[in-house]
This record gives sequence, C-alpha cells and structure tokens, in this order.
Amino acid sequence: MKKWTVAKLNKESAMEISQKYSLSAFVAMLLDIRGIVNENDIISFMSDENLIASPFDIKDMDKAVNRIQEAIENDEKICVYGDFDVDGVTSTALLYSYLYDLGANVMFYIPSREEEGYGLNNNAVTLLAENKVQLIITVDNGIAAFDEVAYANSLGIDTVITDHHIPPDKLPAAVAVVDLHREDCTSSFKGLSGVGVAFKLVCAIEGEYGDLDSLLENYSDIVALGTIGDLVPLLGENRVLVKNGLRHITNADRVGISALLEESGLINKKITAGNISFNLAPRINAAGRLGLSKNTVSMLLTEDYDYAYEIAQELGKDNAERKAIEKQILDDINDRIMSDPRLVQNRIIILTGENWHRGVIGIVASKIKEIYSKPTIIISSDGQECRASGRSVKGFSLCDAVFSCSSLLTQYGGHPMAVGFSLKTENIDKFIAAINDYAKNFEMPVPQLELDCKLNPSQLSVSLASELELLEPYGAGNPTPIFGLYSMKIVEITPLSGGKHLKLSLARAGSTVVALKFSTTLQEFDFEIGDTVDLAVNLGVNVYNNIESLSIVIRDIKFSGFDYEYNIFAKETFEAFCRGDDISKKDAESILPTRDEFAIVYRFLRQSGGFRHSIATFLYRLKSNINYGKLRVILECMNELNLIRIFEGIYVCDIKLCEVESKVNLADSLIIQKLKEVIS
Repeated sequence: MKKWTVAKLNKESAMEISQKYSLSAFVAMLLDIRGIVNENDIISFMSDENLIASPFDIKDMDKAVNRIQEAIENDEKICVYGDFDVDGVTSTALLYSYLYDLGANVMFYIPSREEEGYGLNNNAVTLLAENKVQLIITVDNGIAAFDEVAYANSLGIDTVITDHHIPPDKLPAAVAVVDLHREDCTSSFKGLSGVGVAFKLVCAIEGEYGDLDSLLENYSDIVALGTIGDLVPLLGENRVLVKNGLRHITNADRVGISALLEESGLINKKITAGNISFNLAPRINAAGRLGLSKNTVSMLLTEDYDYAYEIAQELGKDNAERKAIEKQILDDINDRIMSDPRLVQNRIIILTGENWHRGVIGIVASKIKEIYSKPTIIISSDGQECRASGRSVKGFSLCDAVFSCSSLLTQYGGHPMAVGFSLKTENIDKFIAAINDYAKNFEMPVPQLELDCKLNPSQLSVSLASELELLEPYGAGNPTPIFGLYSMKIVEITPLSGGKHLKLSLARAGSTVVALKFSTTLQEFDFEIGDTVDLAVNLGVNVYNNIESLSIVIRDIKFSGFDYEYNIFAKETFEAFCRGDDISKKDAESILPTRDEFAIVYRFLRQSGGFRHSIATFLYRLKSNINYGKLRVILECMNELNLIRIFEGIYVCDIKLCEVESKVNLADSLIIQKLKEVIS
C-alpha cells in the first residue's frame, strides 16, 4: 500500500513559461512541477547546445593533465585502473581508448569483484609494478585508497585519481586527486558519474582549444551508457552528454554497443535512457557481478563485430544467470517469510542467508524494498565473514543507520539510499538489534507514489504523449512523468504473451482507454471486471509499420475511494504491536476487533472459500469499516486458533479455511490477550 500524492503546480508560473518560451501548456506544466522555472535552467534544460564548463574548473585537473602528458612524452607505462560496474567499465574504455589513440604506452586493469573487491588493492599494485607500470590513473574509484596509493608510492608508481564519490576526511597522497566533491573544488556542476569525470579529463588533455563537438562524437555514446547506468541525475552537463550519446548510439557508431543492442533485441528501435537502463546496463553489470569485466571493456574497444557480438552473447548469458540466481534467492526469502512473517515487520527489513551470491544481493535488497516499502538489508554469510548490501526508501538515510553500528562492522560505505558493508558472522544478531534500535528514534516515511498530475482520459492522445519527448532523456533527477487516471471502470482484462502480461480496457464518462500491466499474471492481479480503480501510468508513443499509437503503461493501480493512508497507519500500528514497541492505549483500541467484526471476516472467508490476493484487496472486498490493523489481528487470531492457515510471502497471500470440529473461544488467543493487556 502506498499513499499517492500529486505534485504541486503553480498555474501562473506554468502559463508564463508557456508564453515566454513558446512551449505547450502541458510541457510548461511539467517544467514548473519539476522546479525548472528560471531562465537559465529552462534554457539549459531545453537546449541542444553543448554547454559544458571548462574541465580546469575542477581541482587538481591541471596537475593530472601535466603528469599524464609527461608520461606520454616519456613513453612511461600507464595503467587505467577501473571498476567492475557499468560506470567503471565505460570509464576505463573511454580513457584507455583516448590515450591509446594519442600513442600512449597504456594498459587497463579491472579488479575481480569476488576476489579483489572494489577499488585499488595492494596485490593489484604489486602486479602492476611487476608489469613496469609507472603511472596509475584510477577511474570511478580511488578517492579512499589512502593506504594503496601510499604503497604505490613506495614502489615508485605515481597515481592520478579521478573519482566522483564523496571523499573521506583525508585524501590519498596522489599526484592529483580529481574529485568534484572535494571541499576545495569550486566546479559548478557536481553531478557527474565516473565516466563523466573521465570525459572531462579527456577534454582537459585536449586543451583549452580542443574540439568539444569532435570529442562528443567520438565518446559520448560510452559516456551516456555509464552515466545512465550509474543513476546520476540527468541534469546539467549529464543531460548534454546523454543527449549526444543517445544520438550516436542510435546511429550505431560503435561496434561493441551495436552488438549489445542486437543481442538485447534493441537494434533498429528507438534508443532511450530507459531501455539503456533496463536492457544494456544490467548486462554490463552482470559481468561484474558474476565474473570479470575486462571482456566488456574489450567489447567497447574492438572494431571486429563478430568478436564484439561473441562477448555481447556472453553478457546476455551472464545476465540470464544473474536473473536465475536472483530468483533463487528471492524464492528462498519467500519461504522464510512464509514461515516467519515477523521478518518483514521490523522498521528495517534484514534477511540473512548462507552463501547468497554477493554480486546479486544488492538487486535482491532493491526488490524486497520495493515490495514492502521499507529499508532492506540482505546479508550473505560465508563461514566467519558476511557481506551485506542495503537499499533505502526516500526520507530515511540507511548509511547513517548502518554507520551508527560501525563498531560491529569490518568495512562499510555508501550513501543515504544504498550501502554496502561487511561484518563477522558472530555479530549478525547484535547488528540487527542495534540498527533496529537506532530506527526506533525515527518516524519512518510513509510509502508514497508521486504523480506529476491527474489527467482526464478524454485528453489522452498520441500528440499529447509526443510532447513528452521534449523533456527527454528521462532518468534519475528527471524521472519519466507519472500521470493519474482516476475512477476508471475495468471493462475487459486480456492476458498477453502466454499470460505473462495483461491488457486492460477501462472506461470513464464515455472515454475508453487501453493500458498494459507488465509482469503480472491473471492469478496475481487483484482486480476484476467491474471494479472502479485509480491508475498511475506512463504515456508513450508506439510505432508499428510507420503507424503511431498511444502507449499507456500501468505503474500502479488501486481501488478508487479506498482510504489507503488511514490503513497504512493501521498497518504500522499492528506491526509496532507485533514488534513489541510501546503503543498507546488509543492505538491498541484502534486495532482490537469486536466479535461482530470477527464474524464478518469469517463469514466472508466461508462464502469465498478462502482468499488468494493481497490483504489490502481482502480489506476492500469486505466492504466494512474494519481497518487493516484489525483485519490483521483477526487473521492472526484465526490462524492461531486453527480456523485458517495463512501462506503469505513476497509473491502471494493465500488464506485457506481449516476443518473446525468444535467451537473456539476468541479469548484464548494470545494476540487478543496481549492487546487487552495494553488497553487495561
């Protein structure tokens, strides 16, 4: 359950934007909603000009350029030291390619995620020393490599660091530390990804009079791939880089990316930031999660299409394997939650498993977070050591929560929305207790879905959806607009693609629309023909045989008129009670059901022969004043007294009736007794 909110709109401001910049009222409204209202921001956002600030505005850029040019002139061996994710791989390919074309004596190195972990490590530095490397240039890493840079210095190897992560209090003793987030860096735009910083380095090496358009033509496709994959805001300079990159990716200028497009089924289709994010980036990341990423760099560098396609096929297989591993872990978690629902009742969900693949647990954490709308941490135990990855919800800093338990951790890092850390297996229980104790001091944010605006179905058209292209590329910082279609009656439900997806026909006040609900089977769908629902949708334009049609994709769906916000509070009250948190007498009374309410629920279950949909849907179908918390108490009580059996996991909630041989006494229920103790 989520609370839906509609963004605030200043109609006068939107009208002024529309008139001043000759934009449609629809586009002007979306600009106002996104806070793009002053002249400079609007011009920058809408312009196709290549507005990129001088790279020398970044601290230490001059030092980096001088050392690299010295190495090229003296034929010193240079190593571009990258990372195994899409940002690190593209950063490596870009800088290596550029330096190679300059005639530099250059190699690249990508560490193994499993064997070496993130960033510089001393074993790798030793290996590079044995290979006569005299200069290491890090890309997308290195800002915290204090000890490793010192070790490289001791071996006579200089280091130039280029990174975009938050620096620690003390910087490594490198020749140059190029990081936008240094406190003494006065550059105006701080949102670049690692590959964006690498591109600025290339611009700097080219010099003040370098040809920016030529550099964008040669490298913006790689920059766009890494920038989109790293989920940095697609605003400012990132928007310029990605706009150019999408154009060159569409023109299939680079053999490796063309091979990746063909393998993923995107060849000859419109290339957007969205399908790069969901189709291409995961393939490159999968190589880093499951194996070595050096082949991916080779794919981006080669001019041999057959070789590139061979690697692209390997990436596709890696991605399929990653999905299979992910499903295995999710299935395991599903079984655990079915056996112990308390696992998802804490403020922060923490799930542990033996030998869960460390390269996949971050994705699993993200999935669980989306399902339960709670911060989630997945811990993989391997003997005495554990690795963990966490994802948070908007409004709760998970890194602050994790870092508050630093005495129990061996390594940790991250930002408010995502963390990674390690700890001793013996400290798992202490960590779970400590972080949930920390969370008690915070009012956890209410799960929300933010709509840009409501639309009348009669307004929907291909031309309206086409206007949205003016605001592309969409991504982090400029999300794809979500629109609300309210009070729509479901007229028809049609399974598609062998039942994997659904097509819905919906009507309101004489207007009929067709919308798609992907990755949902008929059995999983909580709604029926005749239901009146509210839809959160994305709009787009489909082109088939040169004929354009309106695309409506459902992001979320709920029953019209159902008080989700009130029931979210009732759900939180129930979970707080189950956790043993202190709740007020008033809150306890709000979820203590009456005998008549027990009768309503049991009668409904008898008439329905059980129930196999979400608890929220159960609540709506009851058509009573029972709130979510009361319904949960009733169901737990019935389960406790063997009237029903509840099978609830991450995929489905299935309630089955039991054979009852004699009357039961509700007062015998432990959950009812505990509630009454709070009230008395």
